[in-house]
Amino acid sequence: MLLWAGVILIVLGVACFPIDRAAAHAIYDHESERFENFLEATTHWAKAAHWLVAAVVVYGVAIAALSFMSPADEWHDVASDAARYSSAFIASLAVGSAILHGMKLIVGRRRPRDDMEMGLYEFVWFKFRTDYNSFPSGHALTIMCVAVIASCVWPHLSLLWFAIALWLGITRALLTAHFLSDVFIGAGIGLIAARETLLYGFPALPPAWF
Repeated sequence: MLLWAGVILIVLGVACFPIDRAAAHAIYDHESERFENFLEATTHWAKAAHWLVAAVVVYGVAIAALSFMSPADEWHDVASDAARYSSAFIASLAVGSAILHGMKLIVGRRRPRDDMEMGLYEFVWFKFRTDYNSFPSGHALTIMCVAVIASCVWPHLSLLWFAIALWLGITRALLTAHFLSDVFIGAGIGLIAARETLLYGFPALPPAWF
């Protein structure tokens, strides 16, 4: 199921290419200051550094705790699960980020605000320019990886996790930090990368419907 969801997000992102600039300009011209402040307050929940640090801390604490526990300890399974889920997230983010940053360097796209404020809009293929880093969205990829892991831990709330992840990804377009296609394709890559990493690297964690 998640594979098809990821493919649909990527196809949706490709379909947004013809309307990307018009949509970004419309958002930039009509967004209220109050709504923009709300978006700024929420969008960084999707930032990779926050989640990566949290996962590393959880993993370290869990491994340290396990070294003092016997398998019969009532907290042993909790610490073991924490270590497995955090390491699965780190691996998923690493796989997704490798793909994403490779695409950023190869495709080379200016961000929407460069278009609004400096009139710069272009793709610069195979120039490996780090300032051409709009496509795809790293925030969208990160938060989709988080949603995949959260769906393993609390599968009954999967729709909520993915809805939150999609919204946080879309805030990047609403803030004109990314184009719509950047967001949908980044989310699709994150979804597929996390799914495949779990299925092949951590097969005991994902539910059967993955």
